Amino acid sequence: KLGKTYDPSMVEQGWYDWWEYKGFFGSNSMDENHGKSTKNFTMLAPPPNITGNLHIGHALTLSIQDAIARWYRMSGHRVSWIPGTDHAGIGTQSVVERQLYKKKNLTRHDLGRENFINEVWKWRELHGNRIIEQMRRLGASLDWKNLFFTMDSPRSRAVTNAFVKLFNDGMIYRDTRLVNWCCALGTAISDIEVDYEVVPKQTFLKIPGHQESVEFGVLHKFAYPIADTSSGISELVVATTRIETMLGDCAVAIHPDDTRYKSLHGKEVIHPLLNKRMPIICDAELVDMQFATGIVKVTPGHDINDYACARRHQLPIINILNKDGTLNENCGIADLINKDRFEVRKDIINQLQSLGYYRDKDVNHEMRIAKCSRSGDIIEPLLQPQWYIKCKDMQLRALQDVKDGKMQIQPSYHVEDWNRWLGNIQDW
Repeated sequence: KLGKTYDPSMVEQGWYDWWEYKGFFGSNSMDENHGKSTKNFTMLAPPPNITGNLHIGHALTLSIQDAIARWYRMSGHRVSWIPGTDHAGIGTQSVVERQLYKKKNLTRHDLGRENFINEVWKWRELHGNRIIEQMRRLGASLDWKNLFFTMDSPRSRAVTNAFVKLFNDGMIYRDTRLVNWCCALGTAISDIEVDYEVVPKQTFLKIPGHQESVEFGVLHKFAYPIADTSSGISELVVATTRIETMLGDCAVAIHPDDTRYKSLHGKEVIHPLLNKRMPIICDAELVDMQFATGIVKVTPGHDINDYACARRHQLPIINILNKDGTLNENCGIADLINKDRFEVRKDIINQLQSLGYYRDKDVNHEMRIAKCSRSGDIIEPLLQPQWYIKCKDMQLRALQDVKDGKMQIQPSYHVEDWNRWLGNIQDW
C-alpha cells in the first residue's frame, strides 16, 4: 500500500549497501569493459572537520562532486572519488575543551597531555564516524576503500617527508617574529582566524579564563619625564589602550616635523616605573601628529607597528608576556611576575597614580579588538619562533604562468584577485 507522504528512508534503505556491494564506487567505470579502460579520473572530496556534523555547505559540495564523478564513470573512466576527514587541530582542541569543562568541569591542564589526547581521539571516533555515515546517507558515490584521516599513518609520513624535503631544498626556515597568539589555547593562529570587534567607547567584555569583565574602549594617558629638562619641556604624555605593555617600552617616538617637540630630537626620557633611560626617536611612519598627544610609546615586543619601528631604529625588542598571558621576569617588577596581563592593568595605574605620572583616561575611545575566532580570547602579538616557507620564487612563477597562459583561471575575472593576493604575499 502506498503511503500518503513520501518517505525517503523507505525508498533509500538498502540501495547504498547494494551499490557498494556491486563495486560501483571503486576505481572503475560503468562500462562493462571497464577493466580495459586506461582513462583515469581521480578527485579528492574536501575532508570535513571533525568538529561537528555536516551542514548544507558540505551537502552542496558533495552533490556537485557526485555529479562529476558519476558523469566520468558513465563516460568510461576509472573513477576514484576519495573521501576523508580532517583533524582540524585547533578547532577540535577548542571544542573538546569546552565539552570537558561543561560536562566534567575540567581543563586540559587538569587531565594532562596524554589523557587529553585520548579525549580528542574519542571525539574523533564519535564525530568522524558520524560524518562518514552522513556522507553515505547523502548517497555520495565515494571510493570508501581509499578512506583517509589527515592524521593517520600514511598522511603523517607524507607530512614529515614533505617537511624534510622542503627544508633540504631551502624552502622553509625558522625565525622569531610577532604572531597572533591566543593565550587561552596556547597557540599561534593565522590572520584569517582572527575576528575583530569594534567598541565605540568604554565597554566591559567577558574574556575566557577571567571571572571579572575586562575594560576596553579606554585611552590611558601617563607621563614620561624628560631626562634633560634644559629644553624647557619636563615630560611627554603618551596615550595607550594597553597600559600594561608600558613595561615593555624601549623608546618614545615623535614625528620629525612636529614643531612642538623639535627641541627633544636626540634626547631621552626616564621610564616612570623602571627608572631606566629610553631614547626619543623621530619616526614619520609610526607617529600621527594629530592623534592624541602626537607621542607614541614604542613596545616592539607586543605591537606589529612598533616592531617594524624597532627594526628601523635598531631598538631592543622586549617580550614581557608568558604564553599563558601572565607577565614574565622581563617586566622588571618582581611583584607583577606571573600575574595576568589584565589584572596587572590596575596595578600599573595605581603605581603611576601614586608616583604622580598618571594623567587621565578617555572613556569614549573607539577601539578595534582582535579576538581568537576559536576561543574568544583577546589576541596578543607575541614574539615566537615559527617555521616559515619562502614565497617569493613561487609568487613570481605563479604570476608569470598565468600571464603567459601556461595556467588558466576560470572565470577569467578572478585573475585580478590572483594578482592582488600574490602581489602582496609574505613568507607564510
